[in-house]
Amino acid sequence: MITEIAPAAEAAVSEPARPGKRRRAWDEVPRWQIYLPLGIYLLFTLVPFYWILLFALRPAGSTSLVPWPATFDHFRKVWTERSFGTYFTNSVYVGVSTLVLTTVVALAGGYALARFDFRLKRGFMLALLCSQFVPGALLLVPLFQIFARLQMINSLGSVIIAETVFQLPLSMILISGFIRNVPYSLEEAAWVDGCNRLTAFRIVVLPLLRPGLVAVGSFAFVHAWNHFLFALMFLSDQSKQTVPVGLNTLMSADSVDLGALAAGGIIAAVPVVIVFAFIQKWLITGFSAGAVKG
Repeated sequence: MITEIAPAAEAAVSEPARPGKRRRAWDEVPRWQIYLPLGIYLLFTLVPFYWILLFALRPAGSTSLVPWPATFDHFRKVWTERSFGTYFTNSVYVGVSTLVLTTVVALAGGYALARFDFRLKRGFMLALLCSQFVPGALLLVPLFQIFARLQMINSLGSVIIAETVFQLPLSMILISGFIRNVPYSLEEAAWVDGCNRLTAFRIVVLPLLRPGLVAVGSFAFVHAWNHFLFALMFLSDQSKQTVPVGLNTLMSADSVDLGALAAGGIIAAVPVVIVFAFIQKWLITGFSAGAVKG
């Protein structure tokens, strides 16, 4: 009897456990403890979006909780009567220009920080980090004086330069981190093949930095699109204002047109949503980039 049981016991001990039969901590947690907090969080997230859609789509004076019959009069009023078409064009120009300038300058500076050693390099990196703790309001007076001497007040170029300067420190640090993840041996191999440093960077390094460039450029665009302070201080002509300043004009001390304000908020949010919808794959890859396979 013992000789018959022993092989069976031996087989039971030696047989590996099937992965499908293992109980995980996830299986032991009741589903309601997971879905209930997620549902509450989703509710608090979606209700403000529904509320702004409600005010933007329902007729003026209506108190219905359902935007029916829906109307686009608020969008038409904001776009034509309140000059949001001009504000939108100016914001696109400022955002795209800031994106291009920030990416190009941060790429050059990040490469220098990643590939070259020079005196006070650590101090320079520390200064870049510390500059992120300086609020933009403290830069208004010196920037205004500089732009006044350059005769750039009431020009979109002043806002573009200010936004680029504000975005550069963090962008340079991020780009330098992405470049450090690219093996230096790849550039050396390109040099051996006859490429100079610029050609090797363009052919070997730049394609590998695409996720990082998308991440840096997208945040530069979103920050320039949403920033209110620089456009308010440096632009006085209404035809050169941007969308955030345009939203501020919809509110007065006596009354607020909630329908127009909600429609303007949706117009302001749509480009940002579209940008992140198209670049989310590159954005996730850019932030999760840790090594390069060679």
